[in-house]
Amino acid sequence: MGVSIEIDNVTKAYQNNIVIEGLSAEIKPGEFFTLLGPSGCGKTTLLRMIIGFNSIEAGEIRVDGKRINDIPTNKRNMGMVFQNYAVFPHMNVRDNVAYGLKNRGMGKNERYHKADEILRLVKIDQYANRMPAQLSGGQQQRVALARAIVIQPDVLLMDEPLSNLDAKLRVEMRNVIKRIQHEVGITTVYVTHDQEEALAISDRIAVMYNGVIQQIGTPKYIYQRPANEFVSGFIGLSNFVDASYKDGILDFGSFYRVPLKLTIAAGSEVRAAIRPEEFIIKKSSETGIPATINSSVFLGMTLHYFATLNNGQEVEIVVPSDLSDILPDGQKVSLNVVPEKINVFDKETKNTLIPKGA
Repeated sequence: MGVSIEIDNVTKAYQNNIVIEGLSAEIKPGEFFTLLGPSGCGKTTLLRMIIGFNSIEAGEIRVDGKRINDIPTNKRNMGMVFQNYAVFPHMNVRDNVAYGLKNRGMGKNERYHKADEILRLVKIDQYANRMPAQLSGGQQQRVALARAIVIQPDVLLMDEPLSNLDAKLRVEMRNVIKRIQHEVGITTVYVTHDQEEALAISDRIAVMYNGVIQQIGTPKYIYQRPANEFVSGFIGLSNFVDASYKDGILDFGSFYRVPLKLTIAAGSEVRAAIRPEEFIIKKSSETGIPATINSSVFLGMTLHYFATLNNGQEVEIVVPSDLSDILPDGQKVSLNVVPEKINVFDKETKNTLIPKGA
């Protein structure tokens, strides 16, 4: 069983530049917890505060209830996997993995035995005697992962570990990381800017922006019920459409109305967020939001349409591909939506208006 991590009201500043201010989060024992956000949002800064590379100007970080602010990095018993692998080029794979055990005073036979166990776990034991230059990027990343977990750390930290790999290898490696993390049961904090990667591997995700956690939740909940417009637009893709609300009806104008239960004042102006796959294309003569197809992209499993609404707004629509003809450019259609999947945000605060649990 892994350890808990409590991040309690922490602040990080570089001279007069405050990068993170008063941030709090709780990470459960054995959890795969991902910090997700665009470049410069503070996610790597927070990761470095946990391992001790960055100082903490205010607040506390506790591991299993023990304050670690002033504990040196080499005494925190944490493993780190970096973006650039950071494997030693002059050591073979086995020696790379065993390096941390050697630093802890473990005898040669025992540390090689443990290194070989971990190499089997990450499925590169057949390369134990190879030099890093003889390995692919994915194999080097497995070496880095093995080296981080062989010391049996309390916490595993990973900073954009897959960003240097090609698309196919990233998918393969994220599955490897998820499998190994579940097998070992170590508390893991993972940093990425890749939304799909975060959705695929995480138990929970903290979405960050400008040094602030915007929302923490499971991948499914964050995708389906984003806390604000930023999360809705950053996780996946959302089409934002202006609407008004009155007497249990979300009104998209004289053309289309959707029943929806919100606890807001009648006549409130809102923004509805509709995922591309939540649109339903109907004939132009049917009830719906009038739109004109501008273009289409066939991607095998799905068909993407780009359309313009009658108010001039452009939207994206995704439908499963089938044997029917692709709608031509210029085709007039009506768009329906799936009411229970709509997210609605306050026009001023940008925060969700959907009741919790809905």
